[in-house]
Amino acid sequence: MSKEVWFIRHGESISNANLPTKHPAASELTEKGHREAEYIAQAFTDKPDLIVVSPYIRARQTAVPTINRFNPVNVTEWPIHEFSYLHPERYNGTTGHDRWPEAKAFWERMDPLEKEGNEGESFTELLARVHAMDRQLRQEPAQFIAIFSHGLFLRAFLWMTLTGIREATQQSMEKYLFFSRGISMPNGSILKTRFEADGRILFSPFDTAHLPEKLGLVDE
Repeated sequence: MSKEVWFIRHGESISNANLPTKHPAASELTEKGHREAEYIAQAFTDKPDLIVVSPYIRARQTAVPTINRFNPVNVTEWPIHEFSYLHPERYNGTTGHDRWPEAKAFWERMDPLEKEGNEGESFTELLARVHAMDRQLRQEPAQFIAIFSHGLFLRAFLWMTLTGIREATQQSMEKYLFFSRGISMPNGSILKTRFEADGRILFSPFDTAHLPEKLGLVDE
């Protein structure tokens, strides 16, 4: 039996808005991000059987309007948080522009085993988490699942699914970087998929039709 899975990127966060943050897990939604979370909740025509949230606060905040709309609903947390490859201390009081030199240097080194400053997540660990989510989804009995996660993590899932690459090497890390930079997944967008009984995954385009601000229907 097939199952429907919606992969949802969180709403705009203070980090997305290039504002200072304290920690990669502590970047909260902006006012715009909270509006996007409300729009996401209204995109559902059916109640999810299961809502899965990242432990990072911006994804959890994005899920709140959907959880409230369908309460009571089954909610669980999986390790589907963002790929935070820089040392957490680099986020303390900095903006994305401030962190760019270190981020650029990380990707130039192209070391899939590197844990930047001994605390960042390695590319190898990212792929392991993505693969674990894929296995868990296939084993999950719920038939309609909403996943509230993050841009780099969800692009890694899409890239891994489309290419079949599972091994973290310098070459695969480089391919993922090119893929992630070429695929736009706006804040609040939804990637609607169907997991078929024969193992195939069917994808729809990234859906932003529920976000009037991205369609120019609401004044900024």
